[in-house]
Amino acid sequence: MAGIASLARELGHQVSGSDENAWPPMSDQLRAEGIDVLPGYAADHLELAPDQVIVGNALTRGMPVIEHLLNSQMAYTSGPAWLADNLLRQRWVLAVSGTHGKTTTSAMLAWILDWAGMNPGFLIGGVPQNFNSSARVGSSPFFVIEADEYDTAFFDKRSKFVHYYPRTLVINNIEHDHVDIFPDLASIIRQFHHLVRILPSQGGLIHGHADKNVEQVLAQGCWTPRQSVGDGGDWTAKLLSKDGSRFDIYRGGKAVASIDWDLIGQHNVHNALSAVCAAAHAGVIAEHAGDALGRFKNVKRRLETRGQVGGITVYDDFAHHPTAIQTTLAGLRAKVGTDRILALLDPRSASMRMGLHGDTLAGSLKAADRIWLHSPAETTWNTRAVTDALGSRCEIATDVQQIVTAVANEARCGDHLLVMSNGSFGGIHEKLLQALGTLERNQ
Repeated sequence: MAGIASLARELGHQVSGSDENAWPPMSDQLRAEGIDVLPGYAADHLELAPDQVIVGNALTRGMPVIEHLLNSQMAYTSGPAWLADNLLRQRWVLAVSGTHGKTTTSAMLAWILDWAGMNPGFLIGGVPQNFNSSARVGSSPFFVIEADEYDTAFFDKRSKFVHYYPRTLVINNIEHDHVDIFPDLASIIRQFHHLVRILPSQGGLIHGHADKNVEQVLAQGCWTPRQSVGDGGDWTAKLLSKDGSRFDIYRGGKAVASIDWDLIGQHNVHNALSAVCAAAHAGVIAEHAGDALGRFKNVKRRLETRGQVGGITVYDDFAHHPTAIQTTLAGLRAKVGTDRILALLDPRSASMRMGLHGDTLAGSLKAADRIWLHSPAETTWNTRAVTDALGSRCEIATDVQQIVTAVANEARCGDHLLVMSNGSFGGIHEKLLQALGTLERNQ
């Protein structure tokens, strides 16, 4: 929604909004663009009598602002529908979907097109550091969008991505997630097939090779030329460094690009394959795409280094699902070798809060040497199952400051502190850096 606000502002509209618990980097972006954000969802936030209200999917019936909106008969729409009507219908939309890697792959793809001089528009669910904004209108037919399967609004329960009219579609992978919306994997697969059904026959579909859930989607019908990425697929990668910081890309067995970049992890190698393949569908030579990725700066909050004190490095990562946690840890482990990794996890996604991943979470954390699991008083699922599986190296803490104190006292020079949350985690990154700095000064 922050990106949509930015796009509306760029198109010349006066924009304001309401949100609860807004945090950086999106809150910083809105502030820099002069977009006022009122805290909470009070009815008087609509006293300006706007010409149109764009409703995000976090809002539900019963909220004062929504009841006032409906009772006042104001014009309203959803974010995805507004995008379709104002930006997407007549453009070459490159949509990046899947359970994991959407944000990073979208940022890569937008940067490749920009590097090629195509000046694409984009809307990404994070702030790509090559652009310092999550969205722009662009001046060419091309528009890159992160295509989320989450529902559209309280009045439209279809997935957001069915509104986007893609010509080029990436499906990175599919897993069961968002259990507050999707009761089972089959319901997610159904929504992805709705998306495939609107992809033109002259478009292009890029997908992870041998992903059984993606194959279930395509088995229901596909009318668009397909290309697969990953081991055994049409586009593959050969690692030149164990941590994934250097690799070659092959198409049909022929080397077409070399990547030497700052990113790490097999998951980012896979994201790069999807981005290069999608860019090729839009006309960018793979070699040029590789040159662009050599200059790519990752999205904020994707294994982002937040600071270093006394030889201790603090990272911020958006990991919100066991698969993402495992791949992030694997990438960091490949980079740091035998150095200690201290993982701090805030399992605050809807799926985690509802206990969907309780059985797989411990396994995803095994690459960490020490683990602190945030479990506030309102937690309803059995976090003890995680500590039982991981033993004494995992601790449960109900309070953020409790974690900060424990980690700061235990961390030593050469350690890597990996903070994982899809929220602000109570500002734990700055608190850690401050606590580490205080300890260093007092030694």
